[in-house]
Amino acid sequence: MNNQNNIEDSTGSLSFSQKGVQTATFGMGCFWSPESLFGHLRGVVRTRVGYAGGTSLNPTYHQIGDHTETIEIDFDPEIITLEEILDVFWSNHNPININDYKGRQYRSLLLYHDDFQQEIIHHVIKKRQEQKKGAPATEIAPYSVFTVAEDRHQKYYLKRYPNAIEKLTILYPSQEDLVSSTLAARLNGLAKGYINLEHITNEMGEWTISSSHREMMIDLIKQIRW
Repeated sequence: MNNQNNIEDSTGSLSFSQKGVQTATFGMGCFWSPESLFGHLRGVVRTRVGYAGGTSLNPTYHQIGDHTETIEIDFDPEIITLEEILDVFWSNHNPININDYKGRQYRSLLLYHDDFQQEIIHHVIKKRQEQKKGAPATEIAPYSVFTVAEDRHQKYYLKRYPNAIEKLTILYPSQEDLVSSTLAARLNGLAKGYINLEHITNEMGEWTISSSHREMMIDLIKQIRW
């Protein structure tokens, strides 16, 4: 679907159709790869990794308590639906293989933000059972608190390319701007091999930003040494 309502806001992320942006929060093992996996998907506005699903106060990577490594994404359901996100989620990890590894740090976990999301999750599970895929061993619980992980974990694969970060600093001078940007989410997917530069630049042609800004962004990312 071609969305004509996406705009780049002051943080550098695409806000798309503001009235419809939703948030999904889930865990599927180490959070580095899932962030790059979902970050490359058209319709995903921004990504971030952190800790959720537990009760311990102020979790950190080394003191995670009873929380789980999770990814939180904002997405435009007019472009990518929650059902499609859940299909990607369950197609890219095996809950049984990760559950309870390192305590609760690695778990297959879905945290629903409202009754509608809970209904969609159960609908997708029912559909999987009808397709003889079985009920996944995924913990499903209401969302409560998400603690953003340390800077070094955000856009992990992109940050393995110092030249990319150097170039992107021109567009996003702060860490917060970089982490929140849709472009960094896409490039994090590229760094992991989920997408190529041509795909990204083609999508940018649909972003309703000024042509001069688009050209500057495309020229800049084409200069990155991968």
